[in-house]
Amino acid sequence: MINRLALLAAGTLLFAAVPAAAHRQWMLPSATVLSGDDVWVTVDAAISNDLFYFDHQPMRVAGIKAIAPDGSDAAIANASTGRYRSTFDVHLTQKGTYKIENASSFVMGSYMLNGEEKRLPRGTTSATLAAALPAGATNVRTSEAANRNEIFVTVGAPTQAVFKPSGKGIELVPVTHPNDLVAGEAATFQFLLDGAPAAGLGVTVIPGGGRYRAALGQMDLKTDAQGKVVITWPAAGMYWLNASVGGRPEGGPMGAAGPNGPQPGAAAAAGGPAPRRASYVTTLEVLAP
Repeated sequence: MINRLALLAAGTLLFAAVPAAAHRQWMLPSATVLSGDDVWVTVDAAISNDLFYFDHQPMRVAGIKAIAPDGSDAAIANASTGRYRSTFDVHLTQKGTYKIENASSFVMGSYMLNGEEKRLPRGTTSATLAAALPAGATNVRTSEAANRNEIFVTVGAPTQAVFKPSGKGIELVPVTHPNDLVAGEAATFQFLLDGAPAAGLGVTVIPGGGRYRAALGQMDLKTDAQGKVVITWPAAGMYWLNASVGGRPEGGPMGAAGPNGPQPGAAAAAGGPAPRRASYVTTLEVLAP
């Protein structure tokens, strides 16, 4: 018993000595490739230090929606939010590829009124910006942001309809279908920013299970002139992928532009176009050959 307690104490000290990692948002499906006629998928959704290990706070279900292969909305069922994670089910009643997403766009910024600096209300969008500014507001400084976190699940053969770009924020266009990934093989994805190829976009890929290994295994890649990036999967498993422009990347340090890169209000103050911030996150399952 003494030896066992000593080992537990040593283990506790070992975990305590590990510095806290950045918080990352993620959705984790119970499976990404399924077959059959009465198929369900369960999804965990959380924000955590270690990927796919719920230890910080849940992702709220209210903003999550599921899109069926024919483009219609699929119901979110059995949703529950606990201390560390949310979980919900989707009944996959159609054959093809579903998209489950948590997407948002909003405007941040400030203005001067009667000699005082005021912040725009939380939840302001491009459509409500004019109404959010009181009469007499001056020196208005704004930054538009678009965040997208999505996963893909296929029943039977994969389809392409859910990948039709909206033209807003960062979006993934598959050259390789995200439900057709195999360890040891290369996959190609194209990324768009507001509908145009996102050239030179930084893409970060991290395998799950990092809590139980010494090396994070992070891959830092960059898109080419067509917004395409090639990823060769080192092993089977679940992977977290993030791409960001402007501001702070999801769960990581400042972007390639660093602390001197685009910041809210900076360009507006100089009379230029409003700074752009966008983030994209997905979870990808890589199967064994």
